[in-house]
Amino acid sequence: MKRVIVGLSGGVDSSVAALLLKKKGYEVIGLFMHNWENSIFETQCSLWKDSIDAMLVSQKLNIPFQVVEMKKEYKESVINYMFNEYKSGKTPNPDILCNKEIKFNVFLKKAIDLGADFIATGHYVNKKTMIKNNQFIYRIFIGKDSNKDQSYFLCRLTQYQLKKSLFPLGTLTKNQVRKIAERNKLCNAHKKDSQGLCFVGKIHLVKFLQKEILPKRGEIINIDSNALIYHKKNKSFLSKEEELFFLSQKKGYKKSDGRLIGYHKGAQYFTIGQRKGISLGGYQKALFVIETDINQNIVYTGMGKSHPGLYRKSLFIQEKDIHWIREDLAIFDGEKMNVFCRIRYRQPLQNAKLYKIKNGMLIEFETMQCAITEGQFAVWYIEKELIGSGIIS
Repeated sequence: MKRVIVGLSGGVDSSVAALLLKKKGYEVIGLFMHNWENSIFETQCSLWKDSIDAMLVSQKLNIPFQVVEMKKEYKESVINYMFNEYKSGKTPNPDILCNKEIKFNVFLKKAIDLGADFIATGHYVNKKTMIKNNQFIYRIFIGKDSNKDQSYFLCRLTQYQLKKSLFPLGTLTKNQVRKIAERNKLCNAHKKDSQGLCFVGKIHLVKFLQKEILPKRGEIINIDSNALIYHKKNKSFLSKEEELFFLSQKKGYKKSDGRLIGYHKGAQYFTIGQRKGISLGGYQKALFVIETDINQNIVYTGMGKSHPGLYRKSLFIQEKDIHWIREDLAIFDGEKMNVFCRIRYRQPLQNAKLYKIKNGMLIEFETMQCAITEGQFAVWYIEKELIGSGIIS
């Protein structure tokens, strides 16, 4: 029997993953990752309940259960990363870093130390294996349940991490998973899905950030959709690369481009495309954040979802931030590739083209994209296979 250690979160997905693996004949061990502890944000109660649910499921399945402490690693790899990104005016994705650094790194190492052949999670993705040039290649595909597909969050995994991982729910829908849990009388069959920050839960983001980033009053400048900055003469370019690089850049607004409409408590608390939290009303259309200037502590807004400041057709990724899951498909300087791409979780796949250039990667979309955000991840696919990703610059 192969030994599999399942990261039991207390939720129905990881519980059914453990159940299915046991039924297949694996030796299954359940581990609950204790990654967070801070009573200020009232998440202790839910964490305690989650650990109890994980233990009850293990008892029901008659598998060994253990709580593993990883608070130090989680704070260093995820929480500190979050604060540093927001301080620099970027919008991080902690769930992706949590998977890369915690679940499929620290947790994987601990599992191997316990004699595991594999780890398993409740992610809705499909893993497949192929042989190419006499080498095994591990592939990750969009899960059957398109509403729950979580391939986006696994975009930084390596071939080794995929080799050592199992995803039993890839061929199931959420509804099927709940029915399996119900039939097997698991205590969490109808438990609500967890929301918010990985292992922390729902938090008030601004209050969370204020632990490290002190409030500082700044101006909110509204840019009219007919502002001169959107009516500059067409620029001529010497190459496609030069054009896409230009189109991928921020507008670089100045206060003189718009008008003062209010004040905020810190530009670092805002992200591109944000609608809630601006706290200004009485306008014909909703206000959206279209850019932030961290140095000047200014938040720029635009009125309405169709505001031109929200849209771009191109983005840039620095060389150091490119990651290929399928290293055998990587493109090199001067090469192009047609792909499907998404810039946020659950976004429908977008037609796009990758352009590999000397200092990174340019992505050109077929249609204009709303709220391309620095610090977030662009993820690309061939058909339904996830092959690579990059951090938006």
